[in-house]
Amino acid sequence: MVKENWTRDELILAFNLYCKIPFGKIHIRNPQIISLSKAIQRTPSAVSWKLANFARLDPTLKSRRIHGATHGSRAEEDIWNEFNGNWEALAFESERLLAKVTGRDITQVAESFPEGRSTERAVFVGVNQSFFRSAVLITMLASPALRTARLRRCATKTVDSCAK
Repeated sequence: MVKENWTRDELILAFNLYCKIPFGKIHIRNPQIISLSKAIQRTPSAVSWKLANFARLDPTLKSRRIHGATHGSRAEEDIWNEFNGNWEALAFESERLLAKVTGRDITQVAESFPEGRSTERAVFVGVNQSFFRSAVLITMLASPALRTARLRRCATKTVDSCAK
């Protein structure tokens, strides 16, 4: 499983997982990390480190004086900058890639199809809803402070719109 550089698709998949699990659960024994590592043919250690590299860019963690890995690549910064303010694009693209590497049909990710809409739009909406449920679900299990911080990080860039 020795690989050198991470591809753009692998980085997007790692960022998807980063948004779905709390920082304290980033370790090589986490079943979600193991699953992703198998899907992209990386080691759990490599995936864990990549998530820690994303954590170094997270302003919510920085505000809590929590630091991810101290070194990372420009490619992680590029993915962070591209998707940090564009959660809809991240949700759909990352879930599409996840379906591809796991052999699932993207329509299986979307939970239901609303009546009167085209299939393509319904899949897009369903996939995005599924992503956001996964990303926000962990906040419901965390403390109120962590919940607020996580929602700020994975739902919007501005604090004011989170409070509404």
